Amino acid sequence: MDAERFRQLLTARAPFISVYFEDSHDTEDAATKLDLTWREVSEQLTRQGADQRLVDEIERAVLDLRPPVGKSGRAVIAGADGVLLNEHLQVPTATTVRLSRLPYLVPVVEHGFAQLSYVLAEVDQTGADITLNANGTLRSETVDGGGYPVHKAAGAETPGYGDPQPHVEEAARKNIRAVAARLAELADTAGSNAVFVVGEVQSRSALLEALPKRIAELACELSVGARHSGHDSGELQDAIEAECLRRQLEDIQDTVQRFTAESGRLSGLAVEGLAAVCAGLTQGAVETLIIGDMGDATVVADADLTVTAADPDTLSAYGAAPAHTLRADEALPWGAIAIGAAVVGGGEAVDPADGVAAVLRYPPTASA
Repeated sequence: MDAERFRQLLTARAPFISVYFEDSHDTEDAATKLDLTWREVSEQLTRQGADQRLVDEIERAVLDLRPPVGKSGRAVIAGADGVLLNEHLQVPTATTVRLSRLPYLVPVVEHGFAQLSYVLAEVDQTGADITLNANGTLRSETVDGGGYPVHKAAGAETPGYGDPQPHVEEAARKNIRAVAARLAELADTAGSNAVFVVGEVQSRSALLEALPKRIAELACELSVGARHSGHDSGELQDAIEAECLRRQLEDIQDTVQRFTAESGRLSGLAVEGLAAVCAGLTQGAVETLIIGDMGDATVVADADLTVTAADPDTLSAYGAAPAHTLRADEALPWGAIAIGAAVVGGGEAVDPADGVAAVLRYPPTASA
C-alpha cells in the first residue's frame, strides 16, 4: 500500500492502540457477537493499561461504523489523541490488541482495502455528474457543457432547413469535451490514480477518446447502468471496490515478480532479512517493503526512531545510541512509511528470511 495512506500516523502522539478482530455480519446474532468481541477487547486494553478515555473513543468507533456485508475483519488504530484509523478488512482476522510505542499495521497492509484516490464520471450526451474521492473525502459536482440540442426532434428535418443531425452531434461533442477537461483538471489537482466512467456505451467511448492520454490510461469503464437511470449506488460502489482490489493484487504481484527478478540478477536491489532491510530503511533506499511473518522478532532504534538496526552493534556503527527495543513487525512498516516507501504483504508468493524483504531504489552502502 502507498505510504500516503498512513501518513497521518507519523505525526500522531504515542502510545498507540492497535485493535483487530472478526467483524463478520453474516448471521442473525452478528450484533450480539460484536458486543461480546468488544467486551473482550476492552478488558484486554484495560489490563494493558490503556487510557479509559481512549478505550471509550475506540468503543464508539467500533460500534458506530456501518456494518459490513458478509465475512469481514476490522482494524482500529488510535494514538494518544484519538482514533486514527477505523475500517473493515477483506477477511476475518484473529483478535489482536496491542498498546505500544508504534502502531501495528501488518493486518491492514495484508488485508485492508486499498483506498484509491479516484474520480467517478457518470456521463451522457448532456454532461456528467462527477464525484471526486480524495483519500476518503467525497466531493460531487455536475458538468454541463452548454451544448444543445443533443437529440434530434421527431420530424425536425424540413425542406429548406436542412438536416439538424450535425448540430446535435456537435452539441454532444461539446458537452463531452467539457466533461473531459474537468475530469483531467480534477484528476491532476487531486493526484488521482484512477478514473471510473459510467454511462451508456456511446457516451463512455466518446469521453475516453476525448481524455488526455495520461488520464485515459487511468480510466476504467464500469457497466453499472447509465446516468439518471436510477442504478443501484451500492452496486456501483461494489464495482469500484472490485476494481481497486484487482489493482491492489496486481501491484503486489508486480512487486513480488520484481523482487524475484532482482534477486536472480544479484543486482543489489532486492534484499531480505532483518539486518539488510533495516540497513535499507535507515539509508532511505527502500522503495517497497515486503512483509511476511516476522514472529516476535525485535529491532533496536535510536531515540527519534529514525535509525533502526537488527542489533545494538550495528546501530552504533551508524553513530546512533540504542534507545528503544521494538517489535520488528511494528518498527519496519513504520520506517517504510517514514521514508515514503510502499508496504505490501508477500502472502504465499514469497517467503523471505526473517519474514521481511524489500525492493530498493538503489543498493545500500555498508555501515561505517
